[in-house]
Amino acid sequence: VLENHELQDSIKPQKVEFHSLNFNTTLHWQPGWAGEARDVLYFVQYKVYGQSTWQNKDECWGISSHVCDLTHETSDIQEPYYSRVRAALAGVYSNWSLSCRFTPWRETIIGPPMVTVVHSNKSMTVRLQAPHSPYKRKRGSKIPMTNYYDLLYQVFIINNFLDEQHRVLVYEGKEKVIKIQDLRPGVSYCIVAKMYMPMLDHSSAYSSRQCTVL
Repeated sequence: VLENHELQDSIKPQKVEFHSLNFNTTLHWQPGWAGEARDVLYFVQYKVYGQSTWQNKDECWGISSHVCDLTHETSDIQEPYYSRVRAALAGVYSNWSLSCRFTPWRETIIGPPMVTVVHSNKSMTVRLQAPHSPYKRKRGSKIPMTNYYDLLYQVFIINNFLDEQHRVLVYEGKEKVIKIQDLRPGVSYCIVAKMYMPMLDHSSAYSSRQCTVL
């Protein structure tokens, strides 16, 4: 029996955490100290805070992976959720390891916008597209993150001639197409953008650079 107790402790999952980007939500955990054994299997359950019964996540029941996709299970984005994981090896089950409470609307990370740049002789037209959530409208198109939050686009220009690191904010607002004028011909400019949420004072990461020489 003692050996079983030791085995239970040694395979118990560690650091059970939700990770979420644009409401694409996965549960991650690390194996226990004996969890490097190839035959350890994991079992995932989840529930809304306040519910008494745990739900099995069928696709993550007896898996060898250390990740479970709970995007569909956490789609009520204002609700707080919990998840828990346990491990089994050679017919011995560990105790459950519990995640912290997770509320998608508060805790998902908002990704950067997509940026496309078209230039004419002294100006650039910047087109912005907010990131999409995994959730779909009835017609099947994915719902943009701007439906869930009051988000602003922030657009920065980098004049490579002056300084690679020096980003100047040239626009903040909700327009998806903006024009930057009176630029100098023959100079290399880069555009980066991010999403900004005034209410929670959160910013996304920067988009990838779109560079052009006028």
